[in-house]
This record gives sequence, structure tokens and C-alpha cells, in this order.
Amino acid sequence: MWIERITQPSDLGDLDYDQLDELAGEIRDFVVAAVSENSGHLGSNLGAVELTLALHRAFDSPRDAILWDTGHQAYVHKIVTGRQHQFAELRQG
Repeated sequence: MWIERITQPSDLGDLDYDQLDELAGEIRDFVVAAVSENSGHLGSNLGAVELTLALHRAFDSPRDAILWDTGHQAYVHKIVTGRQHQFAELRQG
């Protein structure tokens, strides 16, 4: 699974377009499962998968800042920056 290999945005540069497409599907599945289990915002995150992957490939994050207007769209960003294991605490505390 590609999602397990992504720990930082620069890892995306090693993937070709077919692999990025597979990763996008894995991310969608991951987000759906996490939101189903813990609650959260589904639609806005599913709509931002390819956008987030493209931004992280085009820019040098974290050197180049990427600002999200709301955390509701940032789940994919958190996954790409290696924080997918924190989704068990999604919307808790």
C-alpha cells in the first residue's frame, strides 16, 4: 500500500501518475474508514484528495507554506505529512 510509504510530502515525488492515482484511492478509503469510526468531515476531504497531492508535488512543503481555510479540508494534508496514525484521535479531546 502506498499510503504506508508516505511519511513526508517529498515521498510523493517518487511516485508516477498511476501510483499517485492508486494512492488517492487508498487515501479516500482511509478517510472514509476514519470518519466512519470517529466522526468528522467526509465530503470536503474527499473532494480535496487530488488537489492536496498536486499541491504537495508542485511545492516544496514544508518550506513552501500551504494554508488551508479550514481544518475540515486538511485530513489529506495530515496523511501526506505522516500523521495518518493520529486519526484514531480524530475529533476527540
